[in-house]
Amino acid sequence: MAAGQPHLGIPTPERDANGVPSIKSPPASAGRAGSLLTFHNICYQVQVKTGLLCWKKKAQKEVLRDVSGIMRPGLNAILGPTGSGKSSLLDILAARKDPHGLSGDILINGAPQPANFKCTSGYVVQDDVVMGTLTVRENLKFSAALRLPRAVKEHEKNERVDQIIKELGLSKVADSKVGTQFTRGVSGGERKRTNIGMELITDPGILFLDEPTTGLDASTANAVLLLLKRMAQQGKTIIFSIHQPRYSIFRLCDGLTLLAAGRVLYHGPAQQALSYFQSIGYQCEPYNNPADFFLDVINGDSTAVGKAGGPTTAGSAEGSAGGERTLAESLAEKYSSSAYYQETKAALENIPVGKRRKTKAVFRQITYANSFCHQLKWVSRRTFRNLLGNPQASVAQLCVTAFLGLVVGCIFFGLKEDSTGLQNRVGVMFFLTTNQCFSSVTAVELFVLEKQIFIHEYISGYYRTSVYFISKLMADLIPVRTMPSIIFTCIIYFMLGLKPTAGAFFTVMFTLMMVSYTATSMALAIAAGQSVVSLANLLMTISFVFMILFSGLLVNLTSILSWLSWLKYFSIPQYGMTALQINELTGLIFCDSTNRTEVGSGGNSSQTSQSCVTGEEYLKKQGIDASSWGLWQNHLALACMTILFLAIAYLKLHLMKKFS
Repeated sequence: MAAGQPHLGIPTPERDANGVPSIKSPPASAGRAGSLLTFHNICYQVQVKTGLLCWKKKAQKEVLRDVSGIMRPGLNAILGPTGSGKSSLLDILAARKDPHGLSGDILINGAPQPANFKCTSGYVVQDDVVMGTLTVRENLKFSAALRLPRAVKEHEKNERVDQIIKELGLSKVADSKVGTQFTRGVSGGERKRTNIGMELITDPGILFLDEPTTGLDASTANAVLLLLKRMAQQGKTIIFSIHQPRYSIFRLCDGLTLLAAGRVLYHGPAQQALSYFQSIGYQCEPYNNPADFFLDVINGDSTAVGKAGGPTTAGSAEGSAGGERTLAESLAEKYSSSAYYQETKAALENIPVGKRRKTKAVFRQITYANSFCHQLKWVSRRTFRNLLGNPQASVAQLCVTAFLGLVVGCIFFGLKEDSTGLQNRVGVMFFLTTNQCFSSVTAVELFVLEKQIFIHEYISGYYRTSVYFISKLMADLIPVRTMPSIIFTCIIYFMLGLKPTAGAFFTVMFTLMMVSYTATSMALAIAAGQSVVSLANLLMTISFVFMILFSGLLVNLTSILSWLSWLKYFSIPQYGMTALQINELTGLIFCDSTNRTEVGSGGNSSQTSQSCVTGEEYLKKQGIDASSWGLWQNHLALACMTILFLAIAYLKLHLMKKFS
């Protein structure tokens, strides 16, 4: 058999304290030797909930059972049907799985897996996590700026980016945008190669890929695997999971790990897998794809088994109740008694398991190559470029704001100082505050749409959670939420004929900004950690509807039952509307003229009388303090709510489950 003993003397490049290659390390995959990864008796269980609602019970589900093997420099494939545990095994080897319920040992070149292994190795996720509004070169430079230490000079980082672009065949599209749902970009294969390039920046000893052919056509998938094969031939250790590859892809593999129901059915040289299955009674038909053949065997397809005197599914134990599980266990037992398993076991026994490291420390320690300020600079720069490169949403919001401002200005044009003018003033203030709230619903997409990008980049050690959070606030909360308030105020204020003083004008503008900031912060607090935009939108809408009930227009807040009146303190529109009313109504007198006819001895006489109400009197009936402190305490309440919601959003983002 071709499988030899593991060689533990593989040279590795010099790295700094954080595990990042030093400036002396060769760029990309320029011939450096890969690492040897061995895993010993890996078992993994997860808790699943069964039953309905309050009758749910927790049960243990076995995902992997006693999985051991060796991943040598080369192209190592993990193959298996859906639910076989191949993605779980890949994530465990890459230290990207929730360590709860995990046991076993993973060694790198015979030493315990480093605590920050996830930051120093490369991992290409199944779904592309590359910023579509940036070019290929800009994405690679972003990775180089954050994952390489500042000791590496700028020109050296650029040289490394250029080298990777050349090696991955991306020279023609290097300055083309990757592409978004609004703009067309590079092809699927070029996008996948860009993802691979971002992981090659640190020249990792091991590169993991989760289903690298997902979403690609057969030709493009083959091109991607040919690229990985060239990298493997240069000595890099590449481990990837795949479901059902075509033959041209399968023949590129050096090592094969075949899984079913969490058990190992074969582990060894890929090209000897067919002879192994033939030795246990399964003959692959001529011209049949080996990968299809393996899956047919696992699934008990009668066209793939029963050859060469082997067992058949019709009359064997494998075809009984729980067939797939029983068949997988039967195949696993045959492998455990094979010479392939004995050779792998002997090789693993020659590798001493070093001092055990706490599982949580191995899987959760994140190290960074750069300082907080350096990370904030680059993440903020990318965030603003993303905003400018995808202006559809922000431009549309500004256009809608201007249109609504003109419509509202025409409807409430030239407010008078009478009872009608008082009603219209209160009505327009209600509209302004509720519009600011509902226009902030778009902020729920801020964290949801980029959730996968954030999780991947955080785990890989690109930046801290606080850096990502602050950059998002700088790019969204300040410019995107401030400009609509300014535009809205400038359009409607003079069309409505509100108080002609600079102080009142800027107070209205500031109040609308504060309402928008608070509503946006609430949207972020609800959306952080969510995976579905529609669910976050639903929660936001329901929250705002209840807040509107306590805004002060639909019901007089002084008439609400005492055990319900406390809810008004959680209403964002109530604070904004109260501040606007105090600012506008104080000092104004609203009078209505009424004609009254009196009948006397001298004949009929007509008299005109006026009924007046001051703004302060109206506010008092509404239970509003018309003093200057009454105005600013509403702004203070909005500021406190903003800080509270932002703190909740950050904590949810920081404590969000970042492991699958």
